Amino acid sequence: MVEHAEIRMVHRGGSKINFREPVITNDSRFLLCAAGESVNVYSTSTEEYVHDLQGHTDLVTGVVLNPSNHLQVYSCSADGTVRLWDFTDAILIKTFIIGYPIYSIYVSEKHGGVVFLVVPMADYKSSELFQLVAVHLPHSGDQEVEARELSAVLCDVSPHAGAASFGREGEYIASVKGLQLEVFFFKKQKSYRFSLKSGMKKGAKNAFTCVSCHPKEDCIATGHEDGKIRMWRNFNQKKEYTYSTLHWHHGAVNTLCFTPEGTNLLSGGIESVLVHWHYTQENQKDFLPRLGAAITHIAVSPDGSLFSTSHSDNKITIIQSCVKVSAVIQGLVKGDGVWTNLIIDPRSKALVLNGKPGHLQFYSLHRDKQLYNLEIVQQEYIHEEGLDQFEVVNAAFDARGNWLATVEERRKKGAELEITLKLWAYDELTQSFVLNTTVTAPHEDQITAMFFSPSPETTMLVTTSLDGHFKAWLLADHSDANAEGFWACDFVGGYHLLKPGCCSFSADGSLLSVGFQEVVTVWSPASWELLTTLSQPPGAIRDLCFGRLSCSKYLLGASTKNQLCCWNLLTCSLEWSTPMDVSLLQADPLSENMAAFCSQSGSSDLFVFKPSEPRPLYSQKALCTGKVQHAVFAPRDQMLESCEEHSWCPLLLMVDDSVAVTPFYLLLGKHRGQQLEKQEALTNPMAERTQLPQGSIAIKELLHTPAHVLPSASFLCAMFVRSLLISSSSTIYSVLCCSTFGSEYSLDSSWVLRYMLGTPVFGEFLQILSSSVRLDGERCCTAIFRSLQRCLIRFKSGLWLRHSRTFRDLSRSQSCVFLAVCLGLLSCCKVTLRPSLRSWALWSRFSSRISVLCSVHLSFDPD
Repeated sequence: MVEHAEIRMVHRGGSKINFREPVITNDSRFLLCAAGESVNVYSTSTEEYVHDLQGHTDLVTGVVLNPSNHLQVYSCSADGTVRLWDFTDAILIKTFIIGYPIYSIYVSEKHGGVVFLVVPMADYKSSELFQLVAVHLPHSGDQEVEARELSAVLCDVSPHAGAASFGREGEYIASVKGLQLEVFFFKKQKSYRFSLKSGMKKGAKNAFTCVSCHPKEDCIATGHEDGKIRMWRNFNQKKEYTYSTLHWHHGAVNTLCFTPEGTNLLSGGIESVLVHWHYTQENQKDFLPRLGAAITHIAVSPDGSLFSTSHSDNKITIIQSCVKVSAVIQGLVKGDGVWTNLIIDPRSKALVLNGKPGHLQFYSLHRDKQLYNLEIVQQEYIHEEGLDQFEVVNAAFDARGNWLATVEERRKKGAELEITLKLWAYDELTQSFVLNTTVTAPHEDQITAMFFSPSPETTMLVTTSLDGHFKAWLLADHSDANAEGFWACDFVGGYHLLKPGCCSFSADGSLLSVGFQEVVTVWSPASWELLTTLSQPPGAIRDLCFGRLSCSKYLLGASTKNQLCCWNLLTCSLEWSTPMDVSLLQADPLSENMAAFCSQSGSSDLFVFKPSEPRPLYSQKALCTGKVQHAVFAPRDQMLESCEEHSWCPLLLMVDDSVAVTPFYLLLGKHRGQQLEKQEALTNPMAERTQLPQGSIAIKELLHTPAHVLPSASFLCAMFVRSLLISSSSTIYSVLCCSTFGSEYSLDSSWVLRYMLGTPVFGEFLQILSSSVRLDGERCCTAIFRSLQRCLIRFKSGLWLRHSRTFRDLSRSQSCVFLAVCLGLLSCCKVTLRPSLRSWALWSRFSSRISVLCSVHLSFDPD
């Protein structure tokens, strides 16, 4: 049955922290900035996120300190309210309802109890005409107060931040828009307007961009599109006004700010340089260069000890008196596009996507902070329009996070496409990725998809390209024992000269599916044999995705002809299909569930379902506006209280036209509950032992399920061996008994099956193996293990034949299976080992062979 409860939409992060000028508190301890629908509070010393002020229902458009109380701030929003906060304790004190969308807010110490807001003109609510109004905030004990008495101060003003400024202790306010500078004097109740039209040369870019008034004197500094700064004086007499010009910036001046005492003027622009002008000596200036990105806003602490610069890459830099950078608060960098899709780093659980040009950013969702940038292109980026530069267009991690693959592209006009494939190895020492292999021109055309094999037995990368081929890249050992391995192409495949558009690995890495336009092909990575092709309704395949866990026998695909298809790999036939315009198909790596996003009528719908049946577990209509471009399941750091309502939902991130972010939850609660039960069992020696399953149907089904639809061998082996363990509270680490490696095995392996099915046969076979087994006899079993590995390869190549003479013979060699179980028990029970096998590397190889052996036995069909 479809679940109809409302999904809870939560903004997890990624808001613009450079949208408006930040605020530094009087004690210089905290920095506050608008961030979406909330106000974020950061520590200026540690640059860490402290908390946020939540209450607005629309975009926050301004934050200012309360002049009458240094522990409070005002915030305004497009929701039409002004809110007063105690920012140290994140307490909402009062909400003032204005009734109009608010675009900017200004305050002055001289005007107590009054805030100045930029709102749409009353007669033009939907137009681009705005006015600066004064609002007297009423005194009331109510939590919400209406403040709808607006007094117009200036008409036809700019709604952008930095377009207005108070001067000379609040005696006047200056506003700029286009080629007009307007100054309003409160005592005279009179305004003066100045224009640059008369002195403007043809083609000159003299338009005003920003303004800042001197706090002590009658002087107004204005920034312009041509990079010049003009200092206006004597403007209280319109006919006698004068101005001088300062020029250093080669681009538009984005922001200006006087220091609290007025001794210096700060300016910033596209050059990423903070310019420090001396007010009394205008020809003298200092510079703080290489700040990383264009400066959009400048703020100064009330005592003048700290400066802050906001940058176009969603970053705030905290500077100590224009001398050095003391802290950097980096938000989510929003470039021109997300070409790499959204991916999760298996190690840090960070969201990885395009950041600055030529970089990948690692962004923590739970801390709402960028962890670090990884420079991929490794070339200097030139900030100039029209240049063709390399862009990171694809990225992928392996299952453990040890390897990162990236693809760079550059297409010059009239030239061939340049492609570079890079493989990066994780360095434990530097806690970052280091370039290992560079492949120039890995394909002859654009790379459409790239995935690592999830199999723990091999390190493999598969890429597909519009050149009509897919390639498998393997990590090869270097001839020098001290050198790192390198990557090389192992296989090149194709299908009837068709162009592959997507690919997907099965959960255990034993199958690879590649979509060649309208044909779905299934390959065996072990032998690179084309196993089968799958039929489908007309339409090119857009997405391919294997089922997981209990649904691993299914393969799903979305086509361009508005069809979602599900194939059964056991019968190689179409299981079900439904007409859906699936723009994105995403599988949950921790469960059987899948998410499908369908676009229609200008919005996107979400469906969560299991491949075993076409009916969804959950559906949500009009989840967000626009078309969902990218989405990813991500783990949570803590359990939700309502996790039982949606047992299927982990955190799901989406990127659409409106950059909406939606979180779901996964089964972390059950896992933590199991951990608590284990801790209670350890602390209570008399706790009742968990009873073994009696005739478990699941185990019977496991023994009759084909191997290619089972989970990975390591997963099955670990689960199976844990079921055989006895309590660690026993006086002796007892295990199953057998003779030495050189002797024959007298026990029947059916004993293991009887034990799994609940038959009590434990008593007579304990307390011997730890003293009799000699692990340094490993080489005596080398031939056995090698033969089993060869059997496993032949078994994989004969998946679709449903029979194998090799494994019929293997089932009769019960002693080998019994040996694997014994060794697995020995490793889990931590029996004292001889020094020859205390090496971790040797023991890892030994355990992997045991895993292969156990999976062979479990996957064999006795019938």
